Amino acid sequence: MANALSGWGLWIALVGACLGTYFCRAIGVLLSNSINQDSELFRWIAAVTYAMVAALTVRLIVMPLGLMATVPLWIRILICALSIGVMVSKPSKRLVPALLTGTLLMVGYGVIR
Repeated sequence: MANALSGWGLWIALVGACLGTYFCRAIGVLLSNSINQDSELFRWIAAVTYAMVAALTVRLIVMPLGLMATVPLWIRILICALSIGVMVSKPSKRLVPALLTGTLLMVGYGVIR
């Protein structure tokens, strides 16, 4: 496996991943005009997508891998709570400040530690 992803193999894998990604995106763009966003199917797909993102976020917070695993769980939860507090203060205009708050607090913890 390590030999397959070295030299030209790595570039071929990168081109294949790009083609696969952009092919799916192109199909989405072509079909976007014929999709009814108010349909039950579209709403179900959106709900499943949000559920998957929420599950991945919780997994990242509770069971992280790598450098994030060195941060104690209570600090990760505290930073998430503070970021959610920033977001809830004015939901329509607080996504970027909430993400910035979480990022700066995690970086601050890493610098202080």
